[in-house]
Amino acid sequence: MEARAVFLNGPKDLRLDTLALKPPGEDDLVVDISYSGISTGTEKLFWTGEMPPFPGSGYPLVPGYEAAGEVVEAGSATGFKPGDQVFVPGADCFADAFGLFGGAASRLVTRADRVTRIDSGMGPEGALLALAATARHAMAGLNKRVPDLIVGHGVLGRLLARLTIAAGAPAPTVWEISEARRGGAEGYEVIDPADDPRRDYEAIYDASGNADILNDLIGRLTKGGEIVLAGFYPQGLSFAFPPAFMKEARLRVAAEWAREDLTAVSALLDSGALSLRSLITHSVPAETATDAYPTAFEDPDCLKMILNWKDAA
Repeated sequence: MEARAVFLNGPKDLRLDTLALKPPGEDDLVVDISYSGISTGTEKLFWTGEMPPFPGSGYPLVPGYEAAGEVVEAGSATGFKPGDQVFVPGADCFADAFGLFGGAASRLVTRADRVTRIDSGMGPEGALLALAATARHAMAGLNKRVPDLIVGHGVLGRLLARLTIAAGAPAPTVWEISEARRGGAEGYEVIDPADDPRRDYEAIYDASGNADILNDLIGRLTKGGEIVLAGFYPQGLSFAFPPAFMKEARLRVAAEWAREDLTAVSALLDSGALSLRSLITHSVPAETATDAYPTAFEDPDCLKMILNWKDAA
């Protein structure tokens, strides 16, 4: 069994190739992928070569952890059937490439317990489930405050804001330095940080991945306030201790989403409390992947790039 896949041989060395797939077992599904998303966080770091070492990662690799498609084969122990629509958070199914992520391909073999059923009408938005789960994971759980300030109005920042409103909390303020990205707010305000005089935020969620902003954020906290690091930071983080000391600031790292986060956001989507609309700005045939990746990482007008695998050959 083979699949067309994005093959990243090294930093900025990317092509579309045909790769052999590992055979499925009784606990596995074979999924024909319709759409996959390009992450401007982790995938960009693999693209530039800045990703810190992770167990199970290396070059060559198939990137991507945002994929949606249709089950075409289902093992006897899976509980799925052909025709089911699913979200797939990547797959380690390639014979000749690392698959720590492994979602950017026309076909995947994956354990059934990794996928999530989705509505057949979601279309390319089905590939965004991981980002929604990431936002939910940052916010959910005991003793966690919802954000009253979100830094960055990319897809993750927008989802954090939408989930805050869906939770019935007051609408957060969102910072965005790019004027082009300040549009598209739904029920909250997006402003330039320079225009914000507040210094009493209780919970600041950074979705920008900009390590240099930490000292500024500490200065914007109320005493005992919290900064949640919801982005990904390839370099070391540092901050001035005296301001953090005076504020009794708390720092929390938001880790990878868990299964319950996927379940929760799926329920919110089904109920209409959460929407993934207007988050995809670019959608191109998968055969143009060599151009799509630089566009996703370098074009400020590209909020989310989707690869369409339906006609990949």
